[in-house]
Order: sequence, then structure tokens, then C-alpha cells
Amino acid sequence: MPDLQDGESTEMQGSGKSPYILKNVGGVYSCTCPAWRNQSLGIEQRTCKHLKKLRGEAAEVARLKEMAERTGADPAAAVTRAQAKPVGGEAAEKAAEKAAPVLLAESWDQCQDLSGWWLSEKLDGVRAYWNGRTFLSRLGNVFHAPDWFMKGLPDTPLDGELWLDRKAFQRTVSIVRRQDKSDHWKQLKFVVFDAPALDETFEKRQAFLDDWVSRQQLDYLQVLKHELCTGLTHLQTELARVENLGGEGLMLRQPGSKYIVGRSSTLLKLKTFHDAEARVIGHEEGRGRHKGRLGALVVELADGTRFSVGTGFSDKQRESPPPIGSDITFRYQELSDGGVPRFPSFVGPRGE
Repeated sequence: MPDLQDGESTEMQGSGKSPYILKNVGGVYSCTCPAWRNQSLGIEQRTCKHLKKLRGEAAEVARLKEMAERTGADPAAAVTRAQAKPVGGEAAEKAAEKAAPVLLAESWDQCQDLSGWWLSEKLDGVRAYWNGRTFLSRLGNVFHAPDWFMKGLPDTPLDGELWLDRKAFQRTVSIVRRQDKSDHWKQLKFVVFDAPALDETFEKRQAFLDDWVSRQQLDYLQVLKHELCTGLTHLQTELARVENLGGEGLMLRQPGSKYIVGRSSTLLKLKTFHDAEARVIGHEEGRGRHKGRLGALVVELADGTRFSVGTGFSDKQRESPPPIGSDITFRYQELSDGGVPRFPSFVGPRGE
């Protein structure tokens, strides 16, 4: 069966007008179809009929089982989900209808010149769509905000983030998932970054938000700050500044763009993948197409943290993996709350 190498993507026509985009980033496979996007699972644990069609059901079952074992999830449950009939057709359409009509970002390809684009911090809060009556999650689930928190909000939609602070994502989630409309909401702010119903350019929508929010004078309501990107140096400097403060990354909006429901290249996200070193302490046997050769390296950081690295290897490296006791360089996206690198990918032996 065909497969995607790390960093590759392909298109596949589904039931929608536009083809779906399938990607492999560090061993995490994704699809832009509603069935994949609307699953309430970690992105590394999702699959869909398009990924199964591309890679083969057996390969997807093996991948999800391996991911479950690495993350401490139930491998049997992962296999059951992978073998279940995927959400599609009418079910996918219903799921898409329930989801909040929000604009979703593409990842920056690191080639496009972003000079003149609007730059802002990527907040690590909970995306919230105010529909004029209540707050909805991206998937269309209701957030039970207290009446005082919603008082004064307009009857027109607002797109923003329920935010507590940098590095406080899990605390934020624990608050917004409560259904008792508790005083814990006093810790949160609703940071607004768009007015979806306003059929104007991004700049005019921002002017509307600045004017409207300034007149409300609510402590928990604010507009996300944007500034013009002057070029690559500015982009790199601002990304480093935000990440040094504990922020998640950057978002960039195309000047003059309209609000588009769904994923759009007019909104880009930028997060740094970090490089680090670890010592090889074990080899995990491969499964499926990797049977008889390396499946993953078990590695250890200098502080004793242990985890597995199972992506980024060539066929030759899987047949002759780095020996136990050697040091490797790997790339990861971020650290979990427990200090474990997320989505680690093999780069090479240390020094290569």
C-alpha cells in the first residue's frame, strides 16, 4: 500500500466539493475530512476511511495500537476504534453541521513570505465561538458559562479563546468543562480575535472589535493584539520571545482577508519543533510492515525521562538501528505536563 513519508501530504477526493488533504507529521497522520476533525480524541489516536484507503486498514490498526501503547492508552480500545466503520456520508455531514462555523488555520510551509501579514500570539486556551446566545466549542458542544460572564456580549457571533494564562491549558479545560457555572470562571478571560458575521476585511473587523470591546469595559473581555510582520527576522524574533514566555506559538492572518468557515490558507500557525538528544536504552520490535526490524527506539533523557521514538527512520536505519548505549538526536513539538516530548521523530545519531 502507498504511504506518506514524514512531512509529506496528498489529496483524496471525498464527498465534498474540494479534495481532502492527508498528512504525516512526525508519524501523526491527519485528514481534513469532518470525520477526522470531529473526533474527541488526541490527534495521534484518530483515523478515518480516507487514511485507511490510503495506507490500508491493517497498517492503520497497527499504527493506532502502537500509539496507544506509547501513550498509556488502551490498545484494545484503539484497535476497536480503528476497525469500526468510519463516520462518513450522512453521519459526517451531521457532525460538520453541529460543529461551530469557525475559521481553522493551516501550518506555515516556512517558504511563503509573510511580510505584511498580521501577527499575534497563539494562545494556549480553549477555542470558543460565541453564537449570540452561548459559547460553543469547535465541535459544537456548549460551554456552561455563568450568566454574568455572558452579560453584555452582543447578539452577533464572536470568535475567540477562553484563556487563563500561558502553560495553563489543562486548568482552563477543567474550568470550561464544568456545568455548575462556578466562580472558577472569574479566573478566565474571553480574548476575542474575530467577528465572523461581519462581511468585511480582517482590518475592518478588528476595528469593529476594538471599538466595541472598549465601550463594554468588562474586565474579562479583551481583543487579541495584532501587529504587522515586517519579515522573516521579525517573525523569528517574535516566535522566540513568545515561546520564551511559555507561549505556544504564533498565528498570522492575511491582510484584507475575509472570514472563511473551515480550514484556510488565509490563517497560518507557526510553532517550533525542538531538537534534543537522548541515549538509546532499548529496541522495540516492529509490527506490520516493520515486522522483523526496528519498530521504535526506547530512549532516556539526561533527567531520566524515558519514552519511545518510532518515526523518522529510513528502511536502512530500521534494519540497522543505532546501538544500545549510543546517543541520538530527535525532534519534538512540545513537552507534556509530565515532561515527556510529544511526537518525537528520529533525526540521526548525535553529531549527524
